[in-house]
Amino acid sequence: MAPSPQADPVTEILRRAKTIAVVGLSDDPLRASHGVAAYMQSQGYRIIPVNPHIKSCLGEKAYASLLEAPEKIDIVNIFRRPEFVSEVVDQAIQLKVPAIWMQEGVIHEKAAEKARRAGMFVVMDCCILKAHRARFR
Repeated sequence: MAPSPQADPVTEILRRAKTIAVVGLSDDPLRASHGVAAYMQSQGYRIIPVNPHIKSCLGEKAYASLLEAPEKIDIVNIFRRPEFVSEVVDQAIQLKVPAIWMQEGVIHEKAAEKARRAGMFVVMDCCILKAHRARFR
């Protein structure tokens, strides 16, 4: 009997995840973070906006930091400049979040390695919307 093909880890994390905290989510519908989060919400994911400058987004209460989020987070989706990624990763490690997802253009090798050492699955410089569409269309 032939061995089964290796499962795609991105497909698995997207299949298992229920709640995505979107760090840097904007309430401006013209911003990429808003469109991506709205798409993921339309696919059945619970979105937790994390942005100290907004009160709510997509019908969900916003939080100033990951540490304020009231429920278990499955994926932290980061829409922040690279210089802010380390702090987000530290908070995600503290919360024992299983996965960090850095959007296109968000690259921070040291933070990614720190997250991996903490046992987290890491995706970097990749759009979660495009990855989801490619796998679940």
